[in-house]
Amino acid sequence: MTQKPEPAFALIDCNSFYASCERVFRPDLKRTPIVVLSNNDGCVIARSADAKPYVKMAEPYFQVRERLRKHGILAFSSNYALYGEMSERVMTTIEGMVPRLEVYSIDEAFADLSGMTCNLEQLGRQVRARVKQWTGIPVGVGIAGTKTLAKLANHAAKTWQAQTGGVVDLRGRTAREWVLKHCDVGEVWGVGRRMKAHLEPLGIRTAWDLANADARALRGQFSVVIEKTVRELAGTSCLELDEVEPPRQEICCSRMFGERLTQLAPIREAVASYTYRAAEKLRSQGSLCKKMRIAIRTGLFNPDEAKYAKGVVVELPYPTDDVRVMTKAACEALEQLYRPGFRYSKAEILLMDLRQRGEYTDDLFAITQPAATERLMGLLDEINAKWGRGTVRTASVPLEPDWGMRRELMSQSYTTRLDHLMRVR
Repeated sequence: MTQKPEPAFALIDCNSFYASCERVFRPDLKRTPIVVLSNNDGCVIARSADAKPYVKMAEPYFQVRERLRKHGILAFSSNYALYGEMSERVMTTIEGMVPRLEVYSIDEAFADLSGMTCNLEQLGRQVRARVKQWTGIPVGVGIAGTKTLAKLANHAAKTWQAQTGGVVDLRGRTAREWVLKHCDVGEVWGVGRRMKAHLEPLGIRTAWDLANADARALRGQFSVVIEKTVRELAGTSCLELDEVEPPRQEICCSRMFGERLTQLAPIREAVASYTYRAAEKLRSQGSLCKKMRIAIRTGLFNPDEAKYAKGVVVELPYPTDDVRVMTKAACEALEQLYRPGFRYSKAEILLMDLRQRGEYTDDLFAITQPAATERLMGLLDEINAKWGRGTVRTASVPLEPDWGMRRELMSQSYTTRLDHLMRVR
């Protein structure tokens, strides 16, 4: 009987991903500190390593603008099209070097290296070098016998990059113990600020303390999640690789407007646009939607503005992914919600009661989505995938809305727009 190989996982995580994406096509910014801002240029959501000493995450941009200028830090509006394209390039590069890959987020992925006979630390350095060469994005690589330890190894690779060269292998006992003893318990994957506050009174202050804690007792006091974390830190693999992301149970599309809106017409355009995007996400995971929640609200923090917030749940005539049916329902709901005399700042579309095709039984005589609609939606997505998002869209979705997000500091769309291609003179 063939013995199952010892589990081995790698976590490959991009360094300061958003900031690194901005530098790929701007080599002149290699030594310039960078921050990336949230929607409407609201607050700092990403920082290059050389910007971190001067600005904290989530600080409002209007409060730190002068400080950024003083320290020569350049701010960018978030360019999600660029970041998504660069993420796909990074993941495709990694996928060609490992047997199995789980894309965990836009800037990190777990690889299953179990059974590989090569030197895994050397493989990690090869992955790091190839991703840098092929995409321009720097990454750190953490290797261990469990996913939780691999995550911690990646943290160590970045924290002590000068000593590790960006790659840490924790499969050896000595290295594992050293990292566990030198990492705060708050750095452990799944241990947030609240859990850390509960663990510290129990004498659990480092990852080493947690690895040697009583897993059963912590499960009884907290949850099975913390028990699995303890066992993973101790070297017992409890978390498998998820190669296919499970379908979402809800899909939300919500944005702040670039300016306060008082008229119904531009809010209707925004609701139609958000419904269009939510329907795209719905079809991408092969789901159908039976209920939607539509909501609008004013700003919450200006004491001089009147406050209003309201939402309504609408039932669709049948489980559908038809953007036309969904947009009609959303706009009709908006008519009920809208009240004149307010300055609206945000709209939200939430798709609920999502169902996978073939996984539900409806009434024999109930109305179902026509086959022609499925073919039409498939053709819509095919055209937009080939020629760019929004090439074909519902008439209620404007091409360049006046109410769109403020992104006054956004970089070029180097990878998704022909008119933004770099020019060499």
